[in-house]
Amino acid sequence: MKKYKVIVYAICKNEEKFVDRWVDSMNEADEIYVLDTGSTDDSVNKLKSRGVHVVTKDIKPWRFDVARNMSLELVPTDADICVCTDLDEVFTPGWRNSLENIWQNDTDRIAYNYNWSLDENNVPIVNFYIEKIHTRKNYKWTHPVHEVLTYLKDKNENKITTDEITLNHYPDTSKSRSSYLPLLELSVQEDSQDDRNMHYLGREYMYHEMWDKSIDTLIKHLSLPSALWKDERSASMRFIARCYQKLNRYEEAKMWLKKAIEETPYLRDPYLEIALLYYKLEDWNNVDFYCNEALKITSHQKTYINETFSWDNTVYDLLSLAKFYKKDYDSALKYINYALEYSPNNERLLNNKKIILNEKNKIREN
Repeated sequence: MKKYKVIVYAICKNEEKFVDRWVDSMNEADEIYVLDTGSTDDSVNKLKSRGVHVVTKDIKPWRFDVARNMSLELVPTDADICVCTDLDEVFTPGWRNSLENIWQNDTDRIAYNYNWSLDENNVPIVNFYIEKIHTRKNYKWTHPVHEVLTYLKDKNENKITTDEITLNHYPDTSKSRSSYLPLLELSVQEDSQDDRNMHYLGREYMYHEMWDKSIDTLIKHLSLPSALWKDERSASMRFIARCYQKLNRYEEAKMWLKKAIEETPYLRDPYLEIALLYYKLEDWNNVDFYCNEALKITSHQKTYINETFSWDNTVYDLLSLAKFYKKDYDSALKYINYALEYSPNNERLLNNKKIILNEKNKIREN
């Protein structure tokens, strides 16, 4: 017998290719509600044909928090548990039973596993907790973009963290994110002391190749009194370094990457990022050194800050190159084989292996 009334809610725009997969996953809930914000494809018809409650609303000016709040308003007030997802996300089966076993009568919100990025074998690359399962009342979405679910009551929020529920993300990489920059600028205008918004804005300037603006904004992030989360501070330092690289100011880039290492010596990301810089500069001794420092970190931290290159074949690829140019062909072969375990069909890696073997054969022949 079901203990609670569980409702899934979402926003949608032109997601027809995801509808069936998403509904199949979300159907463990009692009902599903979707706010469609102007689809021009067959999303609405497909959702309705699958029994989803759909309301269409054109939101101008566009804000993600406004859309999320409107979608939440669709949820019946007698719902016990609200589950917010996007149509490019899929729960692992059995999530409803796990949720009901975990949820207590005084629970406000649950944090659960989120695989933001998975490789071609469905192995998580970037994994962290998200917190979008909550009670019907006492919550509101805030911020025009990169919106967050904000708890409204004065009392302490009763939050449970679990690994029993996992949501996987399979994004549509063709979708434009052009609206993000003006919305992030608006976010910072609305709250210039919000460290999270400032970090995201600096990162967005970097994505738009606005190197000087990105540097200035990320330095502002680091200067904010509330910017205390070391993982995010380290990421700002790494992004500053990326901008300086684009400006061909390599000494500043090295300085900021070393600051990032000092900030988060427990994360692989800054070690790999500085190794990539030294690779660009063909400084093979430093490539070798920082890759080996990265390999000392064997625990994959549960944080959205993780870069995919920190846990794929990159570290072994770089080491094979460093060893090759240092004429240590045995080690180069060892590391290229490690890299190929991650990407067995990678043509460049396979070609590099041939080159290494040719050099080894030359030595034998001599």
